[in-house]
This record gives sequence, C-alpha cells and structure tokens, in this order.
Amino acid sequence: MSEANTIHVQKVTKSFSKKVVVKDVNIDIKEGSIYGFIGPSGAGKTTLIKMMVGMDTPDEGSIYLLGEKMPNLNILQQVGYMAQSDALYTALTGKENLMFFASLFKLDKMEKQKRIAYVAELVNLTEDLHKRVSAYSGGMKRRLSLAIALIQDTQVLILDEPTVGIDPELRLSIWNELVRLKREEGKTIIVTTHVMDEAERCDCIAMVRDGSIIASGTSHQLKEKYKVNSLDEAFLQAGRQSK
Repeated sequence: MSEANTIHVQKVTKSFSKKVVVKDVNIDIKEGSIYGFIGPSGAGKTTLIKMMVGMDTPDEGSIYLLGEKMPNLNILQQVGYMAQSDALYTALTGKENLMFFASLFKLDKMEKQKRIAYVAELVNLTEDLHKRVSAYSGGMKRRLSLAIALIQDTQVLILDEPTVGIDPELRLSIWNELVRLKREEGKTIIVTTHVMDEAERCDCIAMVRDGSIIASGTSHQLKEKYKVNSLDEAFLQAGRQSK
C-alpha cells in the first residue's frame, strides 16, 4: 500500500442474507483529500463506510486504514465517525453528550472545553447545548452527531450523509470548514451524499450503484468522460453504460 493512501480497499465483497450489497470494490483514498461516495439509498454506500471503520467485516477482500488491517479497535481512536443514524443519549443535554464523547478520548480539561466550544459553534448549537436532546429536532440531532464526530481532533473523518436535514446556509458553512480542515490541517475526509453540489466539492468521487463502483474520478474527469455538463447526467450515463 502506498504511504500516501489513508484507506486501501481491495476486492471487497459483502452480502446480507445471500443478497450482495457490496461487490468487488477497489478503492485508494489519498491522504489529505476529500473523497465522496454518491449514489441512491440502498446502493451500498453505508455498508462500505461501516466496513472502513470496522463495524462490519468483508466476506471477501481486505480494508486497510492508516496502514492497519480493519477491523482494528485501536485505529478507531484515530477516526472521527458519523453514522447515518444518530447514536445519542436523549436523556442528556447536548453539552452532556459532547462531554461524554470527549471523555472517551484522552483530552485534558482545557482541550475538552476548547473542542466543545469549537464544534458547537461550527454546527450552530451553542445556544441549545443546555437543552435535553429529546427536545431536539431531527436536524439538530444530525448537527450534534456531526459535532461528536469532530470532538476529537483526528486525522481521518468518515461521515455518512453528514448534512441530511441541515438547512442550506449551515450546510455551506460546514462544507467550508471541511475544506479548510483538508487544506490547512491535511485531514482525510470521506463522505457519503446524494447531493450533487456537495459531491462537486470532493477531490475524488466514486459513483455507487447496486453495490459496485460504476465510475470514479474528479468531477471534471467524470463530466469529460461522459461528455456532459453535470454530475447528475454523468451518474445517469455511468449507470446506463454499466448495465
């Protein structure tokens, strides 16, 4: 595996109840880049993400994260992960949730307070931290989940549909921050999305359909390849040609 690759996925296949949900996938994700998976619900994006963080194990093939074969619990300390479904303690306040997750990592008191203030401001929850999570809207819970993924200053962020239910203005500021984290801090960020304007901001995009990657490359490369003007059209063309 190349030193410059943060994640290396080789010939990975996964089935549930005899249904193949990820099929012979090969990916190399470069250090210090934003890598996006786009595709409809049920395409296999979430299963692929879960295998990358070691929550699922491939039936065939292998996944290496930061040079270590997954699953590997020690490596998870170095990854900020946001799942598609919110795993929050609804009886606690937003701040108590952040304090709890921050305590799982070895942050000193000063660092903990600094990180909580930073992530709360980023996701626009500073005014609502004192409220119980049971009173949060769906969008607020998504924002808190994203804040938790960012609470530890990790080199790798793996975010599954991070901006679902978040208003366009905040979505833009979150994406501006993800781009800053990549450029200024060299973080590697993996996102799944079905929003094409978000995919445009990724350095590399993998188009996922029926468990396979039907095309990958930069936004410009994919549009050039299929001689179209938008990623939507490129995805449709790639889908037609993969049948």
